[in-house]
Amino acid sequence: MAGYTYTTLKQAIQDYTDNQETTFVNNLDNIIRNAEERILKTIPLETFRKNASATMTASNQYLNKPSDWLVTYSVSIVVSGTRKFLQNKDVNFIQDYWPTAASTGEPVYYADFDVSKFIIAPTPSSAYPLEIEYYYRPTSLVDAASGTTWLSQNAGPAMLFSCLAEAYMFIKGEPDMIQVYEQKFQESLQNLGVFSQIEGIDFLRRTSA
Repeated sequence: MAGYTYTTLKQAIQDYTDNQETTFVNNLDNIIRNAEERILKTIPLETFRKNASATMTASNQYLNKPSDWLVTYSVSIVVSGTRKFLQNKDVNFIQDYWPTAASTGEPVYYADFDVSKFIIAPTPSSAYPLEIEYYYRPTSLVDAASGTTWLSQNAGPAMLFSCLAEAYMFIKGEPDMIQVYEQKFQESLQNLGVFSQIEGIDFLRRTSA
């Protein structure tokens, strides 16, 4: 199955469901976004893993997450030219370990404080250079200026069958059809996982050559 553009995916959803009803068509963008979100949160694709560099603010125990952040792989700081990885803990541990935020020191731990910030302990005593390795949310096909995305071109079956499962739930379609598309989605996810692993191996080979 070939990849899709924004236009051809929307048309495919309408063709498979044989539905051009206005309310349904007006919700196709939401269906596509939900399908993308499901793929991204079901299978960690190496292609959506990246690093971001920043600098901590002295005496500030909070650190902003990248705007496209989904999941953290690692947080590290540079101390006297040496990279040190912070240990991931929960917020309760951080607040118990370092109850006085005004006290400062060399950071050892981090936790997800909320969807937009990390909390650090000890509170940074200086502006340490920082690197965050994380899994990010790519631009949705709905918003892509080019009309295509990595998912739409390389995960066409997963995109289509996820959209169809979402679409049939939206139109309150037959349960057996929802089950069929759900099974097709799960099969396409397995294939996508194998493809992603091969892609990651090929990338490592190219970069180490």
